[in-house]
Amino acid sequence: MTFLAAAPHLENISFANAGIVALLGYAVVFFGLILLMVVITIMGKIFSAKKAVPAAKTAAPAAAAPAAEIPASQMPKDLAPGTAGQLKLYDTPPKTAAMIMAIVADQMGKPLNELRFISIKEVK
Repeated sequence: MTFLAAAPHLENISFANAGIVALLGYAVVFFGLILLMVVITIMGKIFSAKKAVPAAKTAAPAAAAPAAEIPASQMPKDLAPGTAGQLKLYDTPPKTAAMIMAIVADQMGKPLNELRFISIKEVK
């Protein structure tokens, strides 16, 4: 038994009616996709707003305590201005250490001269 034999009312469907049904089907699918996109965007904004609130609350007390700065008279004379002291490298090439420091500064969103690296050791 074929599909058309089981549904005789579909035998006489015209080309125009078939086009209208197809267009309505496409419209329903695209409307559903757009609605899903809007819902996902709204949910993303809600969750990102909830993440930002606790981060702002924890950052405020840390900003209240000023960092102890070393006076210029106590800084060693061989350091360039803006540096934060000597760096000890353990089994790490200087090029690799420079890359690590640049990546850390980028991820933290701070200039490199505001960070202090004491030592870098390669873990094997």
